[in-house]
Amino acid sequence: MKATPLLTGWTCRHLGDTAPGRPVTLPHDAMLAEPRTALSAGGVNTGWYEGYDYEYQRTLTVPENELSDTHILEFEGVYHNAEVWLNGQKAAFRPYGYTNFYVDCAPFLHAGDNELRVIARNADQPNSRWYSGAGLYRPVQLWTAGEKRILLNGVRIRTVSLEPAVVEIRVRTSAPGTVRLMVEGLPSVQQESDGETVFTLTIDNARLWTPETPNLYRCRVQFADDEAVETFGMRTVGWGKNGFTLNGERVIIQGACIHHDNGLLGAVCDPDAVARKVRLLKETGYNAIRSAHNPCSKALLAECDRQGMLVMDEYIDHWYIHKTEYDYVPYFMDWWRQDLTDMVEKDYNHPCVVLYSTGNEVSETAQPRGIALTKEMTDFLHGLDDSRPVTCGVNIFFNFLSSIGFGVYSDEKAKKEAEKAEKAKAKGKAVKKKSVGSKFFNDLAGLLGDEFMKRGATLHGCDVKTRDAFANMDIAGYNYGIYRYKHDLKKYPQRLILGSETFCNDAYRFRELAKAEPRLVGDFVWAGMDYLGEVMVGSWEYEDYAKNFDGGLGWVSAGSGRIDLTGKPLGEALYTRVALEKENGPYIAVCPVNHTGDRHSPSAWKMTNAMPSWSWTGCEGKKASIEVYARAARVELWLNGRIVGRKVLKNDCLAKFSVPYEPGRLEAVSYDAQGCELGRCTLTTARQQTQITAGPEQSSVQAGHLCYIRLRYTDEQGITKPLARGNIKVEVDGGTLVGLGNACPYHERSYLDCVADTYYGEALAIVRAGEGNSLTLTADDGMYSTAVTVPVTH
Repeated sequence: MKATPLLTGWTCRHLGDTAPGRPVTLPHDAMLAEPRTALSAGGVNTGWYEGYDYEYQRTLTVPENELSDTHILEFEGVYHNAEVWLNGQKAAFRPYGYTNFYVDCAPFLHAGDNELRVIARNADQPNSRWYSGAGLYRPVQLWTAGEKRILLNGVRIRTVSLEPAVVEIRVRTSAPGTVRLMVEGLPSVQQESDGETVFTLTIDNARLWTPETPNLYRCRVQFADDEAVETFGMRTVGWGKNGFTLNGERVIIQGACIHHDNGLLGAVCDPDAVARKVRLLKETGYNAIRSAHNPCSKALLAECDRQGMLVMDEYIDHWYIHKTEYDYVPYFMDWWRQDLTDMVEKDYNHPCVVLYSTGNEVSETAQPRGIALTKEMTDFLHGLDDSRPVTCGVNIFFNFLSSIGFGVYSDEKAKKEAEKAEKAKAKGKAVKKKSVGSKFFNDLAGLLGDEFMKRGATLHGCDVKTRDAFANMDIAGYNYGIYRYKHDLKKYPQRLILGSETFCNDAYRFRELAKAEPRLVGDFVWAGMDYLGEVMVGSWEYEDYAKNFDGGLGWVSAGSGRIDLTGKPLGEALYTRVALEKENGPYIAVCPVNHTGDRHSPSAWKMTNAMPSWSWTGCEGKKASIEVYARAARVELWLNGRIVGRKVLKNDCLAKFSVPYEPGRLEAVSYDAQGCELGRCTLTTARQQTQITAGPEQSSVQAGHLCYIRLRYTDEQGITKPLARGNIKVEVDGGTLVGLGNACPYHERSYLDCVADTYYGEALAIVRAGEGNSLTLTADDGMYSTAVTVPVTH
């Protein structure tokens, strides 16, 4: 079927408004433009954005001679409780905000102009534990074809074997007829179809798909006047006593959990932003992502195919117990089969997808009903696709607490919190967010450290309240259960274990355990990249950047990424590269010297706030906490030509030093056990002169695409000055500014403003290139200014 993107021509307004809607281009996050206030019922969950219901409208024109053709609308994601109306008639309802769905337009269309209206609801707050965004945040397209056509999602491609390399291509059609198939490198073939036909092809000298070599093939299918094009990769997935295997070889899954938002763009699913996210995560050392906690977008799957990133596609954050009062629970039991069916149809041809997850931290798995549902969902997925294993992320400690009456989540708790928020808003008072549910335990872990969660998981009751559910999935998903790994692998000799959610500082420990034990299949850190909402859960912030430490108004992001909200790798990302053996190091990172010993917001989800900088003006003589990351026997630290520290590395790749700060040259040198130098890393203090530097991440940008431009206070050599701070105003010629801000988890401004404060000397501008030959960005803080021009290609 032919796909026509429906990205322009839309208007959007609050549902019930009588004024005309404002023009918008899809994908569009309506929530990002809303005010953030103390009256927000979403509060800490959503970053204090207010929630509203929205109405999108556009015209759908159908010529008279095409009216009898098939017309199917695809919505890749509408948040949430979507209603689709055509010419005043309700054509569809889909409650889940993260799944793609289809609308057959035939009963509602007429020749000429048709009114298409989409209602997306988000006023029912709280409905999410994180920033959801709202509206048509993923693409919409119209699929058309004649009477004789290839069915939508009617081409399924599966690698049957590798020696010889055999691929099976199943084609479903609307009528009998001849199907012609073309795969690059092979002669075209054709077969007769009586509604379905299966091609079995042998590919000589097949180029396999792996994270290191993400080779893709293109398949073209023709039937009558219709055509479908799919890409696929030759690869097989296995799981068993040899762990997780790809193409018959064991692969250790080294992954990162990510939410669906794209930082300063909000929930907008822009392909450029998605491609950048995957690239940054792969550069950090990850070979896999977990789509936490909802089915990922088509754009993300396409990029993971292209760049070689494994994917665990996850269904949902809850089952039948509320985590927030207005979440998906009322619809779950009626819709989960359809949701999973649509997820599998979206995923099936993507080689990157190697694992399905039925949920996250569903304490239902501690109950007989939930244990049975675990099996039912696993079996249902096997019926849809038996080529991939099924897991579920279970917080082992939370399951035990739930079983003894201290459940993290309950319908009653969710209802009480919603009632409090509604009463406070009615009185015009700030919404006070008492720590309940996961927030209570997140806060407790922040105060007590990550050991609190991990030690709690070792209790015998945790085993008792998870073992039955784990027996009903292919791979047991452990959230924060690393101290159970050795014990449980021995006790359950058939069990495969996945660290479905883990702490950053366990990366080295996990890697070493996994190398020795194949049944420990992988790890997904929380989180790979910072995300909006669930505020302050992973931030170490100080009073010069945050006005409160209670998660109140002003907080916007979790602060929990190894990569920050602007896409900058932090010290934790450098540690991860070394821990996961992407690189041996050494790398140097320094905790902000101006805050040595200062109070900061607590978090267990942040391993360190160190950053690769030795420019701390005014901190001379103050203690500097320095971290060196290296795969080595020992490291030395040199400052201005003299040794200031030596450390032997044992059972970790992290060495810590405390040295009085002095400007100059800081250098780390790593050695093997024989004393031979393995590598060195240097940080240099910025010089006195200060300027604004505008650095595009790419040398050119295609018209209509995104250009990321980092704004930094630097010296004349381009060394960042983290203590320089100012409000930078941005103007763009030849493009449109679509996002501007910094990485601070506490951020009072809108990301849609044209002025941004800097955070440790940096901010980020995101510009969509126009149709001219170049775009120019000018940055000015009233004292310093700069301009940069980026060529635009066509």
